[in-house]
Amino acid sequence: MTTPLDALPLHVLRTRTSSKWMRYPDDVLPLFVAETDFALAEPVERVLLDAVRRGDTGYAPPGDSRIPMAFAGFAARRFGWQVDPARVRTTCDVMMGVAELLRAVTAPGDRVVITPPVYPPFFDVHDESRTVAESVPLLRSDEGWTLDLAGIDRAFAGGARAILLCNPHNPTGTVHDAGTLAELARIAQRHGAWVISDEIHAPLTLPGATFTPFLTAAPEAAEVGFALTSASKAFNLAGLKCAFIVTAADEPARIVRRIPDEVEWRTSILGLIAGEAALSLGDAWLDALLARLDTNRHLLSDLLAEHAPGALYRPPQAGFLAWVDFTALGWGEDPAALILKAARVALNPGPSFGEPGRGFARINIGTGPEILSEALRRIGALRAS
Repeated sequence: MTTPLDALPLHVLRTRTSSKWMRYPDDVLPLFVAETDFALAEPVERVLLDAVRRGDTGYAPPGDSRIPMAFAGFAARRFGWQVDPARVRTTCDVMMGVAELLRAVTAPGDRVVITPPVYPPFFDVHDESRTVAESVPLLRSDEGWTLDLAGIDRAFAGGARAILLCNPHNPTGTVHDAGTLAELARIAQRHGAWVISDEIHAPLTLPGATFTPFLTAAPEAAEVGFALTSASKAFNLAGLKCAFIVTAADEPARIVRRIPDEVEWRTSILGLIAGEAALSLGDAWLDALLARLDTNRHLLSDLLAEHAPGALYRPPQAGFLAWVDFTALGWGEDPAALILKAARVALNPGPSFGEPGRGFARINIGTGPEILSEALRRIGALRAS
């Protein structure tokens, strides 16, 4: 049995200068932005220190072969996915890759399906790509959240040219099943539409769930799809700026090759170095992280039952982000605002994830049980008052 990873102590975390720890004063517990509270994996720390010591902080070489090979090995081990390294191209981050792909497969003014509640940049990227977001909300039931395939079909029939797929889904933590993804691929192919799949949370798939890479879901998926991913979420490397675009068929690969070289030049060399180490040598650390997240997602269930009875929460199937419905507590459309002001705990506002997020908040559980417990104790005190 894998021993869960321990988080860094709070007094150490407060010395960090990242967004999570600098945005609010020290009396606030930050459980919002998608950063985790653990020390770096030892292989990652080692290669970064070595790079700094030798001054290896220049430009990242386009066409660098290390990350594609490292990702292909990781994908084979973790997902049973056979990736062709020649069809992996790096960029700065996933959302930059999304913007470039949208520019490549749409015309200005084209509509692009998004599936709220969903990662807020899925709304914002259209200013950059000059496209228009068309919302087809997830369907919610007692069994969880699912894609509205009939609604997506109607959107494509009405002229939408692409869909931004969040796989696994942020903020619900849903791991879309293979059958759903296969049908999405067939719908997209039937309408001549594209599927751009953000798979950055895939390495964080938790026990009991099986991640299906979109490009493997059906033969049609390879023909209509692009996958974007990174080591950044799993290994807490967002500031090092390295992501990659993956294709599995000739036409998507040709489209990616046409994207300007400048997009690849924006990759950070430290991101390449750290990402290669994480994907090649970080499995044991990642398993310990998953053990911690598995414990924390169930701990949150207990804490909500104790301190915020009435709040509705389905433990995520992937990731370190929990999607909690506080509607029954009567805290308004944006409970995170009240929680921040009165309980001094920073959560992500539900409405920022779209209309279905009203009454919800997103809680980052990528921390130690002590911090998570204190945050819920504070929230419970607000309820008691």
